[in-house]
Amino acid sequence: MAESTEFDSICPYNDAEAVDALNKVANHPAVLAISGYLFPDEPVTFLRNALKSVHSIDEFQEIVMNRAVNTCMEQTVHNFSYDGINNLKNIQGKYLLMSNHRDIILDPAITQVVLFRNAMPLTEICVGDNLIKQSQTVERLLRSNRMIKVIRGISARELYLSSQLLSRYIRSTITSGKSSIWLAQRQGRTKDGIDTTEQGLLKMLDMSGTGTFQENFGELNIVPLSISYELEPCDVRKAREILISRTQKYVKSRNEDMHSIAIGIRQKKGNVHLNIGQPLTADEIEVASRCDKNDRYQMIRYAVDKRVISGYHLWKTNYLAYDLVTGTTKYADHYSREDVERFEHYTEHQLDKVERRLDRDELRKIFRDIYANPVKSKERLVSGEPFRTE
Repeated sequence: MAESTEFDSICPYNDAEAVDALNKVANHPAVLAISGYLFPDEPVTFLRNALKSVHSIDEFQEIVMNRAVNTCMEQTVHNFSYDGINNLKNIQGKYLLMSNHRDIILDPAITQVVLFRNAMPLTEICVGDNLIKQSQTVERLLRSNRMIKVIRGISARELYLSSQLLSRYIRSTITSGKSSIWLAQRQGRTKDGIDTTEQGLLKMLDMSGTGTFQENFGELNIVPLSISYELEPCDVRKAREILISRTQKYVKSRNEDMHSIAIGIRQKKGNVHLNIGQPLTADEIEVASRCDKNDRYQMIRYAVDKRVISGYHLWKTNYLAYDLVTGTTKYADHYSREDVERFEHYTEHQLDKVERRLDRDELRKIFRDIYANPVKSKERLVSGEPFRTE
């Protein structure tokens, strides 16, 4: 049995724990139906038998997860591309992947597929405990998938202690050479299409450092990632949440996160691109270290955001939405009239999925903004303006 550590409450399962957990997951009544969807060319008992037969987390990734994510992509993605893999291959040691966050599960899952295709070690993945708490079966499955539990919805004092623990775990895992880690640049998905890093996240990472600011961030080997979907996962649900939040506190319904996961997996996504950015440099961190207090975190934040926005691939949907929002034809050479008609039809089809009491005009505007805002972020980057205007 593995020796107990201070990280037992948040760390992923080890091999023995994962094998035991997956054996229990195999008996869940939904496994047969899920198997039929994810492995249509296999007997309906394939997933159940696979879960009972794996001997390690790596074997689980190869036999089940990599195939499952690839099937999902084949069914819902028109074309998938990626670049920047050599930015990881050139790093000495482990690294912290800091990614924009558009889909709850697919963002890190697609990243793992790219690593797998390049015969590189998979990462551990930071996931909010709002997902892990859904059920014991979900927790068993996620923690067998190298998921690190990020505690949310607690008091300020508890959050401080939890952040210290998470910070120590991330730093220890990377600097010891145990594993690289995937971490979203913000808590929760980007709802409005504007990808920016939360400063509090950077402060959390710094909490566990025992050296200078420069040493603390340098040893994490931060690599920004940018994933771009032609059709935004859960776009209309995001627009709905933004609209409701303008007049009242948005409260998630029971199992809403699980519904979002299911929709994100099954929804058509068009083209998808993953960009792996250049790691933050020693010079950038050194320049940041010379700033005062919060300004140093802002400099790190800017370095991450600049790479995420630069690496974001703009699609026809982004360009035409920008022109629809601004009432211009600035990017008309990137799309056709037929593309606009298809997008407007798609928009109305998505809007019809939410309750009729919501203001359709406002909802439509928010929906278009989700697609237009990545173009605006690119323009701000070129002009030197802030990426987000508060």
